[in-house]
Amino acid sequence: MDYIGYFASILIGVALGLIGGGGSILTVPVLVYLFAIEPVIATSYSLFIVGLTSAVGSFNYFKKGLVNIKTAIVFGVPSIIAVFATRALIVPAIPKEVFTVGDFVVTKSILMMVLFAVLMIAASYSMIKKDKKTASDENGEQKFNYPLILIEGAVVGILTGLVGAGGGFLIIPALVILSKLPMKEAVGTSLVIIAAKSLIGFFGESGETSINWQFLMTISAFAIIGIVIGTAMSKKIDGAKLKPAFGWFVLIMGIYIITKELFFP
Repeated sequence: MDYIGYFASILIGVALGLIGGGGSILTVPVLVYLFAIEPVIATSYSLFIVGLTSAVGSFNYFKKGLVNIKTAIVFGVPSIIAVFATRALIVPAIPKEVFTVGDFVVTKSILMMVLFAVLMIAASYSMIKKDKKTASDENGEQKFNYPLILIEGAVVGILTGLVGAGGGFLIIPALVILSKLPMKEAVGTSLVIIAAKSLIGFFGESGETSINWQFLMTISAFAIIGIVIGTAMSKKIDGAKLKPAFGWFVLIMGIYIITKELFFP
């Protein structure tokens, strides 16, 4: 099973490099179902893996001048604050047994996985639907919708802190629509935001979790190999064409997780 997990870890990076997001949505399921990591710990590990992989992936965009620093700061600051506060305060405060429905006990682990599955289903919709051209496709002056960007940044930060996903499927549309960034620049900027908030969220943990650094660095290395492969493939393959197929896969995975956690715990 470990070998399948290592292969899946490469796919996480490939997806990030090829379509600019979505790969991180697989990280928690890979850790939980293929490596038998406890869900709450898996969300913590996911932050590190996603953050480090996104940081490596962003270098190529930096070199090409496809990272908008101003936007990264405006969107990233509330997101970083939110993810730090969520990991340090909210996650530790969730009780091990959240509530009971008849004889069924909804534990903290089940809640985290179901919440993650709901996020996967939401992510799949944004991947499956056809992208519409926006004003960002044209050259023009960048305009910020500050209130919406700040709110979106905080919401993405909270979700990232709770479930350990980078949130690229939320960030990229927000940057394109609210910040009027061209698509490629939105992807590069998104990777920088994901890297910063995920790594800061990971290191902002309360310290109660014991980290298996050897395992964590091994999985991260496979994911980094994947993002290098994905970035190289993106020069020859149109990631936009693969995005809907990947979205259907994420949708099926989300439904599987909800079914397994609620009906076959």
